[in-house]
Amino acid sequence: MKHRILVGAALAAAVTAAFAVPAAASVLAGASVQAGTAARPLTGRAVYFDYKAGKFSVDRYEPGSGFVRIGRPSDNFQFSASPDGRKLAWITVAGKVLVKDGSKITTVAKAPTGGPCATPTWSSDSKQVAFVGKADVVTVVNADGTGRHAAGKTTGVCHLTWSGNGRYLAGYAGTADAVYRLDLRTGRAAKAKGVKLVTHVQSLSPDGRNVIMSPPVDPGAMGDGGWPSSFTPVIVDMVTGRKVPIPVKGRLLGAFYLADGRLVVRVAGGAHHTLVVLDKQGKESQRLGEPAQAKKQGLLQIVP
Repeated sequence: MKHRILVGAALAAAVTAAFAVPAAASVLAGASVQAGTAARPLTGRAVYFDYKAGKFSVDRYEPGSGFVRIGRPSDNFQFSASPDGRKLAWITVAGKVLVKDGSKITTVAKAPTGGPCATPTWSSDSKQVAFVGKADVVTVVNADGTGRHAAGKTTGVCHLTWSGNGRYLAGYAGTADAVYRLDLRTGRAAKAKGVKLVTHVQSLSPDGRNVIMSPPVDPGAMGDGGWPSSFTPVIVDMVTGRKVPIPVKGRLLGAFYLADGRLVVRVAGGAHHTLVVLDKQGKESQRLGEPAQAKKQGLLQIVP
């Protein structure tokens, strides 16, 4: 891959398939829950990561009982936690794709070692993992290593994320100047509108139309492609290129779509940070204080 942030072989030519325009999305997301179905309030369960003494650790926070260790992935930044907060996937420096479920670690595939931006991602039901392999081909595999298959080719190889409806994957190009969305039904990828520079892709709306991403703070310093402990979230409608406003005040440290259409925004605080939950109409429905211990940690997942 030819990277503005990573060094390697040249990226494959961009796939030029046009976006199929879905039905008009709501302000924040296309929801996957049925109309009239009330979403269960969040409890504050979440997955955090920390980096100390040259080692990563990933823990799930359980309100009332504290932190539970999920695992210690390899030291090359290529890891992700499942939406249910119970599993961990990572790519080792030797190119093994590993999944940890409880005490069991399974090698589910092999992948190029690449750089720190080539993180795997999980399906919303926590049953499948997707990652970028040779020649920028995306592979999908069950968490137990079965059912491995090629899903399509994309230039958006960095920080893959999976839509709640299961249809789309999105990531940013190694040149850090575009986001691409891969349609798993057709195996074709298309370049998103409205993105000029990007150093992180976090989340897709359930219908796969809106992407939560982060532009570089300093365009002259693009970073190393590693997973950020915090970022300034920007939501872009990939079909129109329009920026979608986030109606939350304060210093924003991140944002996440849930599979049911809610948006969770991480807001900086004094003794602790706060998670602000917005419903599908963009109205605040909850505020949850994070544990003080997580203040300097990165947030990987919000667990419904």
